[in-house]
Amino acid sequence: MHLVREGQGQSLILLHGWPEFWWGWHRNIPALAAHFDVIAPDLRGFGQTRVRGPEHAGADTHARDILALADALGLRRFGLVAHDVGSYVAQQVARLSPDRLSGLFFFNCPYPGIGRRWVDPEQVQEIWYQSFNQQPWAAQLVGHTRETCRIYFEGILRHWVHAQGALDGLIEHFVDNFMQPGNIESGFAWYRATNASRMALVRDGAPAMPKIEVPSRFYWGRHDPIIRCAWMDRLSEYFASPILEIAEGAGHFVHLETPGPSNTRIIEFFSRQGSTIPSE
Repeated sequence: MHLVREGQGQSLILLHGWPEFWWGWHRNIPALAAHFDVIAPDLRGFGQTRVRGPEHAGADTHARDILALADALGLRRFGLVAHDVGSYVAQQVARLSPDRLSGLFFFNCPYPGIGRRWVDPEQVQEIWYQSFNQQPWAAQLVGHTRETCRIYFEGILRHWVHAQGALDGLIEHFVDNFMQPGNIESGFAWYRATNASRMALVRDGAPAMPKIEVPSRFYWGRHDPIIRCAWMDRLSEYFASPILEIAEGAGHFVHLETPGPSNTRIIEFFSRQGSTIPSE
């Protein structure tokens, strides 16, 4: 598993979303590393964490990867900062091993309480990519040339961002990542691996589940067209005493669009949680 690590102190693992990799946190790592031991991995199949072929790895596999990574790094307890795909992973880590976590900080968190709203009439057109990414020819089409790769990912990134200029100078970094052999296929594999659970939400609605008891804070972009801030309404049914706040000037990529306020809130939240038990 490829990772970037900076700083010292309480350990924080940053879990990226799609279409991202560790570098999506590049505006956060320096500020956080002044206070914490910051670890930003590439999830399985993303960035430089390689797999053999398009592996169907869902949240449970990724969560067990993160727990194994923590073990390998000697971390008895750690905090998680998560976004998008990483939020699915963080929730599963919290359900598998809540005692390992000092806290959970989420940006725009997909969670079971969204339920059937993924396919509300005003929303269904926004999730077209989730079906497209599962097509057997999708990765070949998107990765046909560097230009086709740029068209696809730039279109998605610019649609999901709200803060003007947030992506200036960044698009080519995303294209560089996805033009590496296997990266498009492995990223798309997430949608195949999680399709059954998404369809269950659409068919059956929001399930009843035990609440996650780990202290949790949410900083949600007001203008996210994909994971709408109105969907924060059921978080208290799935998390015990969640702290909720809307990022007024941001869309989907809050940590990238408004790094200053995002970093401040992460630092404040985990500083209150106290230090982790020293690593053995």
